[in-house]
Amino acid sequence: MKKYLLPEKGNFYKANLHLHTNLSDGELSPEEIKKLYMEHGYSIVAYTDHEVIIPHNDLSDENFLAITSYELAVNESREVPWPKIKTTHLNFYAKDKNNIVPPCFTESKIWDRISGVKSYVTDEMRANKYDFRYSAECINDVVAKANAAGFLVSYNHPVWSLQSREDYIDYKGLWGVEIYNNECYKMGYLDTSAPVDDLLREGEHIRILATDDSHSAASSCGGFVMVKADKLEYNTVMTALENGDFYASTGTFINELTFDEGILHIECSDAKSIIVNTDKRIAKRKMAFDGESINRCDFDMRDWLVDSAKLEGKLRDDSYFRVTVISHDGKKAWTNAYFYDDIVK
Repeated sequence: MKKYLLPEKGNFYKANLHLHTNLSDGELSPEEIKKLYMEHGYSIVAYTDHEVIIPHNDLSDENFLAITSYELAVNESREVPWPKIKTTHLNFYAKDKNNIVPPCFTESKIWDRISGVKSYVTDEMRANKYDFRYSAECINDVVAKANAAGFLVSYNHPVWSLQSREDYIDYKGLWGVEIYNNECYKMGYLDTSAPVDDLLREGEHIRILATDDSHSAASSCGGFVMVKADKLEYNTVMTALENGDFYASTGTFINELTFDEGILHIECSDAKSIIVNTDKRIAKRKMAFDGESINRCDFDMRDWLVDSAKLEGKLRDDSYFRVTVISHDGKKAWTNAYFYDDIVK
């Protein structure tokens, strides 16, 4: 039976899930952000200014959706210069557009450069005062509280954050992880797929994100996700994001992704290479030669199914595959990971 890994019905909406306005440390106003992104074909923007939730529901209309969100930093505490300090940055996306209270908050974390957000701090926020510490235990507690409060949580730019596997491998409950961050890429911090695959192999059912993290027009409109949903409406889009009904991209596109009797089928914009990576030493690749392009192809995944089926009578929760599409000019698209137990339902 054919399974649509990307929904069969609905519309694709282009979304940037990470940026900063002049209310914190960005250059553009929320209104200028909306204008810029709509001019580049975007329908959705998450306004993730630092430390404080600043809603922009007034900017939403029939053609544009502003997601209520913010970014939190948890820094390593040690007496060394800032450029050497490790940090964990998390984005929080409210499933309810009117949920504007950070689940964990400390006003003293608002540094001078983002002091503009202080005017949005409320007593309700102050009531959630939290003692942040740089540890997996603290991060997991914050993520758990956020999930319970109705937020999706992403883990941002591990390379810029100077984090290695030992820093993030015990993180639990994350919704998404950035595989590409445009601002960091332009600065020379090239994110990799390692944190994504490390956490997936630990059984964490994370989503794969490409974002801008833009602070100016120069770093805008580079990384995005294509969300497939029935309509451009807040609850509908947030449900699609939570369910993984999207793919990440820097400029190439996936039109269809299905799985039928062990055969993975993909249709996409002109591609030079399409790669399937899995949790194990099973990978597949198809390439175009002599200037040709791939627009559709099939991968036989029956060996992956057999290997994933059962191990000592217990399903392997970490058995997954994901797809990367690479265009002739090096642009990429990444599907989310699809797990064995979901595929065979």
